[in-house]
Amino acid sequence: MSKSSFKIKGFSSTAVHAGHNTESNHAHLTPVYASSTYVFDTAEQGMERFSGKQDGFIYSRWGNPNFDEAERKIGALESFGIVENGEPLQLKAVLHGSGMAAISTLMFGNLNAGDKVLTHYSLYGGTQELLTRILNKMNIEVIIADLRDLNLAEEKMKQNPQIKLLYIETPANPTIQCVDIGELSKLAKSHNITVACDNTFATPYLQHPFKYNVDYVVHSTTKFLNGHGTAVGGAIVGRDLEKMSTVFEKTKRLLGGSSSPFDAFMLVQGMKTLEVRMERHCSNAEKVAEFLNNHPQIAKVNYPGLTTHPDHKVALKQMKHPGPMMSFELKGGLEAGKKFIDGLKMCVRAVSLGTCDTLVSHPASMTHYGVPEADRIRYGITNGLIRMSVGIEDVNDIMADLDQALS
Repeated sequence: MSKSSFKIKGFSSTAVHAGHNTESNHAHLTPVYASSTYVFDTAEQGMERFSGKQDGFIYSRWGNPNFDEAERKIGALESFGIVENGEPLQLKAVLHGSGMAAISTLMFGNLNAGDKVLTHYSLYGGTQELLTRILNKMNIEVIIADLRDLNLAEEKMKQNPQIKLLYIETPANPTIQCVDIGELSKLAKSHNITVACDNTFATPYLQHPFKYNVDYVVHSTTKFLNGHGTAVGGAIVGRDLEKMSTVFEKTKRLLGGSSSPFDAFMLVQGMKTLEVRMERHCSNAEKVAEFLNNHPQIAKVNYPGLTTHPDHKVALKQMKHPGPMMSFELKGGLEAGKKFIDGLKMCVRAVSLGTCDTLVSHPASMTHYGVPEADRIRYGITNGLIRMSVGIEDVNDIMADLDQALS
């Protein structure tokens, strides 16, 4: 039986094997193609590649074998198990040099002057600054609303026919708020609005936005997809294969948002262990959230696995597990939070998330520093909020370190 005739059914098998093509020298792993440019056999071949009549590599800002493998694997993971019209869903991913590069391509590939974007009021700080500091200069307006209120979301859509894109991030950074992907997609489609979802926190292992008829998914692949903090990257995944291969590829190239071969190589290796890592991240997070929720020094824990979380039911509806991310506030506010972070012995003081070790950060002074304070407070990103990406260490060691730092 040939390898091509064997149908892979498991998520982990897909994570390990999807996207890989036999390399010309039969290397086990696709080598790092550290070449800026590629050679043409003839002038005619070069002309045909530039015109798109012939497939082949030209220049690494345009494409690279390492990019291709990463893109195929991401597309396979996001489409895993989804069947539409009796056929497996086919998706196309476009790899970028960072999550922000991917989000920029998404925005510029979908929006024109005079258009509006509707989004939730808890977003990653970089995304919010892109919307409010860059796109607004191009006469693209952002409307920020609590999209957990479906009536309010529909009202905004009715009042603003210029809305061309609904951009959601669930769970959201850093409040861990969750919005209903399916219901929001239904509303958006009824108003002819394109839907994009940032799936970075959940990953395709926990959540499949394409099941709910979204048009695009974006990732900061730096995070859980890479999983080891070894490379920066981002991706857009879309169901319109032609537009992904033309509009979005062209936009990425012209904006200069391409990845690097080495970063793409590291991403491919990281994605192979996504399921086993996420299982441990999630089981640890569940125990840590319960521990913090019962700790006398903690005022509030934002974790959708807790029944007290306002979005608990929504999270369970669309996620396999509430996930590995949480945020919390200490009763002593900002000063207590600073002492807690300084007191950590094993958990790591760093921004980013999704690495094997537990990372702790202070959003107000770090990831969301560029968001005006009044807006931050209104969105629930208070000065005392601590964000934590729960790692895969022994959970008893994680809790012991948190406990001694809180004490």
